[in-house]
Amino acid sequence: MVDVTKWPIFSLMGLEELSMIRKACVFGSSANEAIYITHDDEVFVLGLNCSNCLGTGDSQSSIVPKKLDFLSGRKIVSLSYGSGPHILLATEDGELFAWGHNGYSQLGNGTTNQGVAPVLVSANMLNKKVVEVACGSHHSMALTDSGEVYAWGYNNCGQVGSGSTANQPTPRRVSSCLQNKVAVSIVCGQTSSLAVVDNGEVYGWGYNGNGQLGLGNNGNQLTPCRLAALQGFCVLQIVCGYAHCLALTDEGVLYAWGSNTYGQLGTGNKSNQLSPVQIMAEKERIVEVAACHSTHTSAAKTQSGQVYMWGQCRGQSIVLPHLTHFSCTDDVFACFATPSVMWRLLSVGMRLGSSLKKEFDNPETADLKFCIDGKYIYVHKAVLKIRCEHFRSMFQSHWTEDMKEVIEVDQFSYPVYRSFLEFLYTDHVELPPEDAIGLLDLATSYCENRLKRLCQHIIKRGITVENAFSLLSAAVRYDAEDLEEFCFKFCVNHMTEVTQTAAFWQIDGNLLKDFICRASRCGAFRN
Repeated sequence: MVDVTKWPIFSLMGLEELSMIRKACVFGSSANEAIYITHDDEVFVLGLNCSNCLGTGDSQSSIVPKKLDFLSGRKIVSLSYGSGPHILLATEDGELFAWGHNGYSQLGNGTTNQGVAPVLVSANMLNKKVVEVACGSHHSMALTDSGEVYAWGYNNCGQVGSGSTANQPTPRRVSSCLQNKVAVSIVCGQTSSLAVVDNGEVYGWGYNGNGQLGLGNNGNQLTPCRLAALQGFCVLQIVCGYAHCLALTDEGVLYAWGSNTYGQLGTGNKSNQLSPVQIMAEKERIVEVAACHSTHTSAAKTQSGQVYMWGQCRGQSIVLPHLTHFSCTDDVFACFATPSVMWRLLSVGMRLGSSLKKEFDNPETADLKFCIDGKYIYVHKAVLKIRCEHFRSMFQSHWTEDMKEVIEVDQFSYPVYRSFLEFLYTDHVELPPEDAIGLLDLATSYCENRLKRLCQHIIKRGITVENAFSLLSAAVRYDAEDLEEFCFKFCVNHMTEVTQTAAFWQIDGNLLKDFICRASRCGAFRN
């Protein structure tokens, strides 16, 4: 779990207030503004309020949190900020709201009037469900559930992708070579824009003076252009710094390009790169990359949980990825980025006390033990009942388990059940993908939805050509639709290699038929 008090703006808040935070984002030219969402989906803001970016309806700063009643209860799924700053957010219902600086119509309302409070962005977005937003310095983008990309605002370098350099006052669909593509993610640099489409291709447009579009040249692009240098790779995640980019493939390989003034490409020097170059090749599989358009800092996390940072770090230029003691990339930005903003809308998770975590598997304080494969795990009934509905039901007076001091478990392996019980104490899971399948089975059986999501996340990060079909089979078996779609796309994108693995030929006949039919409909067998 991330500790939001690592960002100074939260340091005056009490423990009770902090315990209510579910998601948060720190932004602003000096990391001096913040917005957060509670577990009850209430929205609060605090800070300097530059350009009315707090959305409180006035220009007053606030050192204590103020509630935004208008947004409370709307379930925010995506949030981004510009340099003005201006704010964009999307709700679970697909609504798009904007407020703050509007000198270039980056709020998409057709004017250049400051947005003092959140307003629904409706122009050209009727019946569109927005699932992701992204902000550059003074331009905005939105991604719909059908894979359409819309852009508006400042367009001096073509970052809106309209084919001109005229500012765009309202959302306009980015078409050109994206017209018949299904975009799955969008990101912005200061004055550039990129999109990843469903087959893993990357398209970029806007300012390219430092090579941040990765096209092999430094000419600006007024419409989307495909990054030909990444042909044959399926990009899973892309992030933009001020003028550099990082791309992570579905096999955990990391590429970097663009500006390198502070060593933010991690190449060992400060030379700009006009095309993607692989970095961290000697390290283990990369599972997450991080960058933010208002900083020159980069970070990455490996499959074993190691976090590296490079670029501008507290004024120093770190030209090669440096191993840190952090457990997440977010901590890099809290402690070393300038300004110390958040690179994404941060999911905070539950605040479980460190003393509680230490009591897991402690025979001195436990009042119950589980026996799995002849090994014991020591736990506390009260903790299990508080954290898990399954145990609340089990430890009722009419259940025989309520009277036992030792409970035998034979349907799950020791590593899987231990990870489950440890999760109840820590809200955290560390398992290899193959064991995560067993934990996904347990989470499904016990109706533990958060644990189920964490398992799916681990499996996605650990997918390889060798295990892809086994993971697809598990996703189908445990009714994990999002994971199933992810595994299916991976198999299609690496069809030749996957079909030569033992897992592919050992698969159930019905699943194999279903896969071939779906792959055929996706055009996987076209010449």
